[in-house]
Amino acid sequence: MQALVSTALGEWAVQHRRHLHQYPELSGEEHLTHAYIKRHLEELGIPILDFAAPSVVGLVRGTEGSKTIALRADIDALPVMEEGQKVYQSKVPGVSHACGHDGHTAVLLAVAKWLAENRSDVKANVLLIFQSSEERDPSGATALINQGVLEGVDAIFGIHLWQPLEKGKIGVCHGSMMGACDEFTITIEGKGGHGAMPHDAVDPIFIAGQIVSGLQSVVSRAISPLQPAVLTVGKVEAGSTYNIIPNEAVMLGTTRSLTQETRQRIFRQMQSIVEGVSASFGAVGTIEYSWGPPPLVNDRVQSRYVERVVLEAFGESFYAADMEPTMAAEDFAYYLEHCPGSFVFVGMGGERSAYPHHHPRFDIDEDAIPTAIELFIQLVRRFS
Repeated sequence: MQALVSTALGEWAVQHRRHLHQYPELSGEEHLTHAYIKRHLEELGIPILDFAAPSVVGLVRGTEGSKTIALRADIDALPVMEEGQKVYQSKVPGVSHACGHDGHTAVLLAVAKWLAENRSDVKANVLLIFQSSEERDPSGATALINQGVLEGVDAIFGIHLWQPLEKGKIGVCHGSMMGACDEFTITIEGKGGHGAMPHDAVDPIFIAGQIVSGLQSVVSRAISPLQPAVLTVGKVEAGSTYNIIPNEAVMLGTTRSLTQETRQRIFRQMQSIVEGVSASFGAVGTIEYSWGPPPLVNDRVQSRYVERVVLEAFGESFYAADMEPTMAAEDFAYYLEHCPGSFVFVGMGGERSAYPHHHPRFDIDEDAIPTAIELFIQLVRRFS
C-alpha cells in the first residue's frame, strides 16, 4: 500500500522536532511550546478550542462528522541535563526532552498539517490534543478530562516513540499495557539515644531495615505470581553522625502494578507491615501513599483495530506480535478510564537511539517519525 506521508512531510516534522528539542519546558511551564503549537495550528486554519493553557486542543471537522476520534501528544520535558554533541542540543540548562515528547508533538503537528491539506479524505472529526504535564502531577490529562475534553469523543489514541522496541516495529497490548505508578514515604518514629546505649533507645534505623526486608514479601508472598508487580525502596534517610541513634528514619519508594486489584492489595499489605513491624519494636510507623497514574489498560476493541490497521497499512513485518506490558507509567491511562481507546508503541531502538528514556544521552531515531505520522493518519482515515 502506498504511504500517505510524503518525504517532505517527514522532513517538516523533523525540523519542528529539532526546534522543540532545543527549547524544552518542564511540566506545567510549557508556555513557549503552547504558543508554538497554537501558531502553527492557526496557520493551518485549524480552530483552537477553549481549554486551559499550556495544553492546546484543536479540532478538524470531518466530511461526515457523525463520529469523533481524538489523538493525543504530550509536550513536556524533564529536569535532565542533556549530554552529547547534537546540533539541536537543548539550550535550557538542566532541562531536556529525554523522553521523546518533542517527537510526539512534531508527529501530531505533522498529522494536523496533513489533515488540513486533505480534509476531504477524512470522514470523522479529529480532536488534536497537545497535552501539558505528562511527566508529573498534577496530570495534564486529568485537567483536560475535568474540563470536558472527551465529551463526544468515540475513541482516543496515543503513541509513544519507544526505545525498548526495535525500530521498524509497532506494538500494542490487548488489555493492560503499562503500569500504575504510585509513590510512598514511610516514616518511623523511634526514640533517639547514645550509640553506646541502644537499650535506652528505640532505633528507627534497625526497624527500617526490618521493614525493607518485610516489604520484599509483598510481591513474593501476597501477590499472585501471575500478576506482575514491583515494589522498590529507593531512598533511606536517617541519622546525623556515627554515634547517635536518631529519633526518625524516612524511606521513599515506588510501586508498580498492572491492575487496580493488585494496586490496592500492595498498599494494604505495606500498611500492615509498616505499622506492625514498627509497633513490635516500640516505634510508630506511618506510610504516606501518593496515588499516581492508574494502570494503562487498552480497550480490546480499539487495540484490535490498531492491530488490523498496522497489518493492512504497514504489513506483517511491522507488527510486534510478542509485545509485552511494561511497568513504566503513562498518564494516557486516565483517558482510557473514560473513553475507549488504545496506546501504541512505535519502535525506534537501535544504533541511533541506543540510550533508554530519561537518560542524559537519550535521543530519538528520527526515521521512526514518519512511521508514527502514518499510523495516526491511517487510524483516522479508516475510523468508522
